This record gives sequence, structure tokens and C-alpha cells, in this order.
Amino acid sequence: LVVAADDGIMPQTIESINHAKAANIPIIVAINKIDKPTANPERVKQELTEHGLVPEEWGGDAICVPISAKHGMGMDELKKMILLVAEMEDLKANPNKMATGTVIEAELDKNRGAVATVLVQSGTLKVGDSIMSGITYGKVKAMFDENGKPVKKAGPSTPVAVMGFNDVPNSGDAVYAVEESLSKQVIQERINKIKQERAKQTSGVSADDFMSRIHEGNLKSLNIIIKADTQGSVEALRASLESIRNEEVKVVCIHSAAGGITESDLVLAQTTGSVMIAFNIKTPNKMMQMVDSLKVELIESRIIYEVVDQITRLSKGMMAIKYEEKYVGSAEVR
Repeated sequence: LVVAADDGIMPQTIESINHAKAANIPIIVAINKIDKPTANPERVKQELTEHGLVPEEWGGDAICVPISAKHGMGMDELKKMILLVAEMEDLKANPNKMATGTVIEAELDKNRGAVATVLVQSGTLKVGDSIMSGITYGKVKAMFDENGKPVKKAGPSTPVAVMGFNDVPNSGDAVYAVEESLSKQVIQERINKIKQERAKQTSGVSADDFMSRIHEGNLKSLNIIIKADTQGSVEALRASLESIRNEEVKVVCIHSAAGGITESDLVLAQTTGSVMIAFNIKTPNKMMQMVDSLKVELIESRIIYEVVDQITRLSKGMMAIKYEEKYVGSAEVR
């Protein structure tokens, strides 16, 4: 768990603590940014106790390591603690089988295509392996370690950037190495099944949803299209923006994907009257000229809170002007 020494516990931190507790996972707390003058590690420890995490030095079992990611302070100590906890918990995995893992992050690289950062959790992933993740599949063309150096294989607990997916997989999806003999037809059947399951999960309507949809007849829609550098950024932005609503306006995401803005994105934005959001990506001059010619509203930013603020302001601007009579006083004409 990474906590900033100058900010302290945030809502996301509490959520992470609850998830870890529910899964019965041991927690190591890295108290980051201790090089900053406003850093207060003791305050962070105090806040941790309020959420059931008592530091070791205070008689608890939560290991707290002060670090500075910027200057590299305390990183060796953090590695030692991770290895110690792994040894104490007897965490092991079998490297001698087909690999399984999880997509940590994914992006569409203009030179390398779909690239996913995969954490191998069991087995060994090798160059040439056929792989599947969610509704994406492919063959491992190349793998790179955390320093960008090419590697031929990756064992358990090894993170690697994997090239070879037919499309950008979703962050958090499981990755499986499959037998070469598993034909594309079988893979397609599995993909169709996953699509059907996802459709069932998202198409269910509760009584509350049904009533709210009836009332939403009066709601206006602020359509948005999201393009970002990575799939994780896309998902975070979409979740944050679609939660913005008031009594008259709701935000609807028409399309979202990792990668740069394309002509089809801008045409879609124009036909649907959507706001185009480019997050942490550079928009080429050719696309900027098309933005101007099609008169598409474009928001470019590298900070998620700025995008949320701008969309919130736009949604408030769409609200109808209300007139209200105020009783000021009365007079009698004689």
C-alpha cells in the first residue's frame, strides 16, 4: 500500500485496505515522499491505526517503510520487507506449467501495436506462446522487462511488457497461455461466451433502475468520447465522468479506447454532438485542423481532476435557466 507522507490517508487508500482485509492479504505500507518538507510519517501511522492497521513499532503487525520514490531512499529496505513477508507467508508458485497472470496496464503503441504489462502469477510465459485475455488473443511476439530489455521467458511474480495481442486488453483481466493446437475457432467460441456473459451482467434492470429510467425522460445527455494513453486511464476517466450528473443532465460515454485520436473519432464526435477528451496524449496537427473544421469541442489534459472539473462545468451550463418569484413587499395606493 503506497501512502503519501504529505497527504495522508485518502478515500482510495481506505478502499484498498478494505479489499486487502477482505481477501485476507498481508499489507506492507510504503510511506512515500518523505523527502518533502511537509512530510509527516507519524501522522500517516496514526491514521492507519484508525482503519485497523497498527504499525509494527507500535505493537501491531503492519510493516511500514518510509521511502522516497523520487530519490530512491528506503527502496532496498522495502524490497527486503516484501521478500521477508513472502517467506513468512510461504508464498510459492509452480513455474513448470502453462502461464497464467493478470494485465496490470495496456496501451496502443503507435510503433509496437497493442502492448500489455502482464504480471505472471503462475507458470512460465515464453516468446511464441499463444495467449488469451478477456476477448483479446494473440501470440507473444516479444517481451520486455522493467528496464525495457528484451526477455525470452518470464516466471512467477515477474512483470513483463507483452507484444502480440490482436487488440488492447482490459486492465485487471486474467491472461492465459494456451496450447498451439487450440484453434482460432475454439478461441472465438470462448470470446463469444465472454461477450454474452458481459451482456447479461450489464443488461439487468432493477426496479429502481426502471423507475429512474422513466424519470430520466426529462434528462439531457452530455455525450463524451474518451481517448487516453493507456487502458487503465480510459477506465478511470470513464468511471469518474459517467458518475457526473445533476437533476437535468447526465454524462454518456459514446466511445472510449486507448490510443491517439483518429478521423473516425472526430466524425463520430461531430455526428453525436460529443465532447472529445484527449487524456495524456499528443494530438497531431492534422487532427487539430480537423477538430477546427468539424467544430468539435476538444478537451486536452494530463490531470484527471481537470477533466472532471471541465465536464462538471459543461453539464451545469446545460441546465435550463430557472426564474423564481420572490415576494419583496406590498404597498397600498390611496
